[in-house]
Amino acid sequence: MKHSAVRVQEVNPAKLTHLYKKEFELSKVKPGETIAIISDLGTRREYIEASFAAAEELGADIYEMCVNSIPSWTKVGVPTIGQCKGTLEAISAADLVVIFHVPLFTKWLKQVMSGGTRVLMIIDSPDDLEQLMSPPGLKEACKYAESIYKKTKKVVVTRDGGTELTYNCGDYPVMTQWGYADEKGHFDHWGGGHIHTFPNEGSATGTVVMLPGDIVILPYCRYVVDPVKLTVREGHVVDVKGGLDAKLMQDWLEDGKINSRDKDPYAVSHLGWGLNPQSLWHGMALNGDVSEHNRASTRTFPGNFLFSTGPNSQGGGKRNTRGHYDVPMRDCTVALDGKVIIEKGKLVDPKMRVARVRR
Repeated sequence: MKHSAVRVQEVNPAKLTHLYKKEFELSKVKPGETIAIISDLGTRREYIEASFAAAEELGADIYEMCVNSIPSWTKVGVPTIGQCKGTLEAISAADLVVIFHVPLFTKWLKQVMSGGTRVLMIIDSPDDLEQLMSPPGLKEACKYAESIYKKTKKVVVTRDGGTELTYNCGDYPVMTQWGYADEKGHFDHWGGGHIHTFPNEGSATGTVVMLPGDIVILPYCRYVVDPVKLTVREGHVVDVKGGLDAKLMQDWLEDGKINSRDKDPYAVSHLGWGLNPQSLWHGMALNGDVSEHNRASTRTFPGNFLFSTGPNSQGGGKRNTRGHYDVPMRDCTVALDGKVIIEKGKLVDPKMRVARVRR
C-alpha cells in the first residue's frame, strides 16, 4: 500500500506531559514510587522528557535505562534486560516499568512481573496515544470478557467466505490489556483494549480464509488485498493458498524456520478479540502503513477476531519462533461454548460494549 506523504502530527508536543500524566494516573502512580524507563536508541526523546515531567508532577522517582539494541515489531523476544549485570535486579526493584519497545516473549518480562512490578509498553505515535487512551468502562469490559474466556472450553469462529475454525482453550492463561498498568504484576499497552489466549496444543482445526480488508499487522502493515485460504490441522497451518498475500505469509513463515523440519512458525498462536471503541479499522487508510500508527489501533478495534501463528512462550508454552504472524479479521462470528459473543464483527454482549469518546 502506498501513500503520498506521512500525515503531520496533530498533537501539540507540549501536550505530551499532560497525556503522560493522565496515563500514569490511570496506572496508579503514587508519590514515592519508582518508575524505571527502558528506552533504546530509537526512542522518541520527547517521550522520555514527558515521562520525567509527569512523574515529577505526581511525586514519583524516575530514571532511564537505555539499552544497546532496537527490538522492532518483527523481532519479538529480544532479551534487552538481564545480559548486562545488574539490569534485571534494578528493573525488578521498580514499582512501574515503562518500556518503549516490545518486551513480549522474553524471560526477563515474566521474572519482573512475577515480583509484582507493573509494566507499561508505549510504542505508538503521539496522535494515537491521545486517540486510543482508555475510555471509561474499557477495563470493566475487558475484565468481564476475561472472566468468560477463562471458563470457555471450546471456541468456534465462522465467517462468510469459508472460515470455520474450532479450538479448545483452558490450558493457557487469558491475557488482557485495557490500556494502563494499574495492578501488581500486570503488563499493558497504552492504546490497548483486547483479550487473547493460546489454544490448547493440537486443538485448533478447520479453515481460515483471510479476506480483503483484514489486516496483516505483523510482520507487515497492510490490508489483505486477495483471499488467503489456510488449512489448519492439529494446531498447525498445513496449507496456504492464494495470491500475493499468501506468498507474503508463506515466505515470512518459511524464513522463520530454524531447519526444514521446524513447524513452529506455522503453529496457531494467540487468539482473541478487540474491545477498544477508540480504535478504528480504517485508521490505516487514514494514516498510511507507517508502523507507529498501526500497533495498538489495528489490533484493538471492537469485534475484530485476531488470528495469529508462531510463539506461545508468553503464555507459558515452549515455542519461541521468530515466525510470528498477526491478522485482525473483520466480520467474524465468535461463539464461546455455543454462546455467540461476536456476530459478524459486532460485539453482541452488552457488557463488552464501551462508548466511544470523541477526541
